[in-house]
Amino acid sequence: MISLVVLTFNSAGHIRACLSAVTASGVSGLEIIVVDNGSTDTTVTIIRDEYPDVLVVPNQLNMGASKARNQGVALAQGAWIMSLDSDVVLAPGFLQEFLLVEKGFQANIGMVQTNILDEDGGRIYSQGVQLSLWRRFHDINRGKPATAVHPGVRRILGPCSAAAFYRRAMLDQVREATGYFDERFFFLVEDVDLAWRARRAGWGVAFLPEAKCRHTGNGSATTAQRRQYLSFRNRFLMIYKNESLWRRVGTYALSWPYDVTRFIYMLLFNPYLRQEK
Repeated sequence: MISLVVLTFNSAGHIRACLSAVTASGVSGLEIIVVDNGSTDTTVTIIRDEYPDVLVVPNQLNMGASKARNQGVALAQGAWIMSLDSDVVLAPGFLQEFLLVEKGFQANIGMVQTNILDEDGGRIYSQGVQLSLWRRFHDINRGKPATAVHPGVRRILGPCSAAAFYRRAMLDQVREATGYFDERFFFLVEDVDLAWRARRAGWGVAFLPEAKCRHTGNGSATTAQRRQYLSFRNRFLMIYKNESLWRRVGTYALSWPYDVTRFIYMLLFNPYLRQEK
């Protein structure tokens, strides 16, 4: 069985397209869990009225993406768990493509990257997450035409959690006291951290280019300043957790001119960093 864990936060404008694509897939035995992070619009009402087979977990406040995903994973019964953002629409045959190849995966494959396109399907949103030498993260082929050829699975650290499959056994093995997805991240980089931990534990990743979906992006309407702050903060937490002492020293030595400049800029102009201090 596949368990889909969908996150919502004021997602009334997206959730019908997201869930309708899933329920129209024709795949039997799907478990759909929606974790709502304190929506103040009609998101929860839409789901309960129009998708009665979907389990809704309502939070009173926005608990963050990591916490919400962990809530869904804890309830999920499937051997594979798909993380799905509410502003993602699966193409016809998406789930069938996964089921066609899933049985043939080697036992160490714990993560699957799908082919995530932008809202109109013309360009790539993500074909996997990659880390640079100085441990900056980016989505492979972001912004390139949808017909671009992927360079190969070896470049992928792990999947973008907007539409990713995770093996339940892998999640259980790498789970920390702070959750499957580290709840300290709140939002952003939590999927990179999970993938890095999984790779360190010996799990591999597969890329499934035939499984296509469209992603609007920033369905949570997070401000640019908050994204900037969380991206900056969470990168340092990720490096601290996953690199050895000497590798951390080397990483900081390579990236310090950029990081110091960015820190000073944010200290002056980003209120979230000042609040943290």
